[in-house]
Amino acid sequence: MAAQKGKDLLLKVDSNGSGSFTTVAGLRARAIAFNAETVDVTHQESAGQWRELLAGAGVKSARLSGSGIFKDEESDALIRSYVFDGTIRDWQVVVPDFGVVEGAFQITSFELTGRHDGEVAFEIALESAGALSFDAD
Repeated sequence: MAAQKGKDLLLKVDSNGSGSFTTVAGLRARAIAFNAETVDVTHQESAGQWRELLAGAGVKSARLSGSGIFKDEESDALIRSYVFDGTIRDWQVVVPDFGVVEGAFQITSFELTGRHDGEVAFEIALESAGALSFDAD
């Protein structure tokens, strides 16, 4: 994957369950991490006492995170309602020259910060809540 502009990595949400995704407003930084737990099946007779792992047996998960500012009251209210209600929604992350990851996520962390001489900013983290799909570019 060649170098890409960070602003081209998009975080989107299906806010009403219709299958239509809208870019989350005001995000200045975004990231996605994929995780796969391992299942250790090492036993006394493992070759050379080396650890053995069971392929495909661990739990898979993904974490989306971002930070930025709210550009309007609608995006502020939407995210706030997801946090307080524990809402699970379909989200997308669009990574240029890589693909689109889509699936159900829940907001697991939401922080507001502000300086006396600046705007109120937020940081958000979402954890996968089911199977994810991936469509390569």
